[in-house]
Amino acid sequence: MVGRGPGVVSLACRADAALSEAAFVHREDLSAEKRLLRKVDADVTVVGSGPGGYVAAIKAAQLGFKTVCVEKNATLGGTCLNVGCIPSKALLNNSYLYHLAHGKDFESRGIEIQGISLNLEKMMAQKSGAVKALTGGIAHLFKQNKVTHVNGFGTITGKNQVTAKTAEGEQVINTKNILIATGSEVTPFPGIEIDEDTIVSSTGALSLKKVPEELIVIGAGVIGVELGSVWQRLGAKVTAVEFLGHVGGMGIDMEISKNFQRILQKQGLKFKLSTKVMGATRRPDGKIDVAVEAAAGGKNETLTCDVLLVCIGRRPFTGNLGLEAVGIELDNRGRIPINGRFQTKVPSIYAIGDVVAGPMLAHKAEDEGIICVEGMAGGAVHIDYNCVPSVIYTHPEVAWVGKTEEQLKEEGVPYKVGKFPFAANSRAKTNADTDGLVKILSHKDTDRMLGAHILGSGAGEMINEAALAMEYGASCEDVARVCHAHPTVSEAFREANLAASFGKAINF
Repeated sequence: MVGRGPGVVSLACRADAALSEAAFVHREDLSAEKRLLRKVDADVTVVGSGPGGYVAAIKAAQLGFKTVCVEKNATLGGTCLNVGCIPSKALLNNSYLYHLAHGKDFESRGIEIQGISLNLEKMMAQKSGAVKALTGGIAHLFKQNKVTHVNGFGTITGKNQVTAKTAEGEQVINTKNILIATGSEVTPFPGIEIDEDTIVSSTGALSLKKVPEELIVIGAGVIGVELGSVWQRLGAKVTAVEFLGHVGGMGIDMEISKNFQRILQKQGLKFKLSTKVMGATRRPDGKIDVAVEAAAGGKNETLTCDVLLVCIGRRPFTGNLGLEAVGIELDNRGRIPINGRFQTKVPSIYAIGDVVAGPMLAHKAEDEGIICVEGMAGGAVHIDYNCVPSVIYTHPEVAWVGKTEEQLKEEGVPYKVGKFPFAANSRAKTNADTDGLVKILSHKDTDRMLGAHILGSGAGEMINEAALAMEYGASCEDVARVCHAHPTVSEAFREANLAASFGKAINF
């Protein structure tokens, strides 16, 4: 339970002002171009309504703070909900179902279907319906928790003031605390102009009007392999060009990455690793030539595609927020420096999520948002970033939490390894879905779990058991002695912990 300080109790006892009504009362003595809206007073003003921002705003209101959330886009939810995590997972799930039915998988299970066809427009409509329902859900939660939503671009105009440029004019919000949760934006590729038609970012790749014949993906990190998988399943020939020597991006265990790459290649994806893109040229016939060469230097090669997907990462969205005006300087990666309580150098201004250091993950931003406002209310502020899981939602999925084997070697930590393949798991066998393995890393002397790495169906769900174990400082023996239901895929997680703790699994 988070304690309530005296300030929070008094705030909770106040009568709520009708902020939503006040937000649209105009000062009649000003022209339409310079129209100012009546000033609003708040305890917490959150700039941005992504996973970190909207969760923080709701939590702040629940703690008794008079809360305003400023969002520049027409819908709430930020990148994750509108053009990121949510729509991509809809397409990943539906394209996988199509792949099962269209390929030989159903036939091998005794399910014979004739005349399978793809209705891409309907598939996109299902994705859009899910997004619309969820963005509407946030609006409902705001209303339910009495969070005032201001639709406009928020700028910090003082250490206790945010000004939002709205369709009705400028809305000035005087506030005790400001929380920056503006998230991130697509990192542009120098020299390649994105039109979201045939040269697309992740946003455009979620709304293509037809399946491309040839798709080239710049980047084989999380977004690259996820979106590459979607279009490969739907019929495109996909080649991912990656500067690094492995797939899956930063933080993935190298043994898992190699197995993951092998499985994706078996599915039909092609990779050009340790390769850099030099540029892209649009041909008269509409196709795109992509010039590449070895990362270490070498002979140029030209690849041709119908659609070019640029996904080399994301960068913090910190432009035009007014940070300079209050003396807040960014670090060398464009992030906002904060202390352990998420405060910037201006104590009344806080920052969370993609604009601060750490992995750009929606759930990381959510946790930071909750913890940050609890700190404002006088509560404890603690988060263990080593226990924040990562997931790649392909099939099979990849998920991990804690240290990789490479990190432990580099840090000189003595460790043990326990592995269990899904090919030896009874539920995976009955599901005819046996690709992958569970890999557990434990401290050689104490048996404490140091890292968990899962490649397999349902890895994104299973990894939460590892995150919980690590958060509580569990040993691998602790997990191995917990009864797991049989037959379940998660038994493989238990067996890998048995192997790490005792040197040998039961069923392998």
